[in-house]
This record gives sequence, C-alpha cells and structure tokens, in this order.
Amino acid sequence: MKFQEIINQDKPVLVDFFAVWCGPCKMQAPILEELKQRVGESASIIKIDVDQNQPVAAQYQVRSVPTLMIFKNGKIRWRQSGVFPANELERLINENL
Repeated sequence: MKFQEIINQDKPVLVDFFAVWCGPCKMQAPILEELKQRVGESASIIKIDVDQNQPVAAQYQVRSVPTLMIFKNGKIRWRQSGVFPANELERLINENL
C-alpha cells in the first residue's frame, strides 16, 4: 500500500517521521508500540524514515525529527515535532475517530 493510500483511510493514521540516527526518535519508538496496543485496529500507526523517503518528508515540510502527524481521509488533523507521551497521542487519536 502506498503512503497516499494509507493516509486516505477513513480511520486516523498516526505517522511518525523519524531517522535511525535520531536519539529522540529512539525514545518515541516504545511509546508508539504501547500506543499501538491501546488503540488496536481503530487507528493505524506507521513510521516513515525521512532519509529513505525524502520526497514524502519534503512534501509535508518535515524539518525536524521526530515529527508526528495524524491524518484522516488524506487531511492533516494534527502535527507536532518532538517526543510525545502515549496518553496524549491516544486522546488525539480518539478525538479523530
């Protein structure tokens, strides 16, 4: 499935724009794993390596990592750079169901 197809879903899609060399990104990874357990099938959580996917990162003007975005039906509903706690992310996903 292509990126555009994924973010065009009717359910919220949390996208983690990250880089393998990024320390804060490594801190965010286990938080997203926990979040995935909490939200189950009600939302998708995907990771996009900005070094491997530069056109997508450029399209969404990702200037720092990690940058988290919530998409629904192809539209950005929320965007934030930096490490974010699971509780806040879960609340934001639930607001966009």
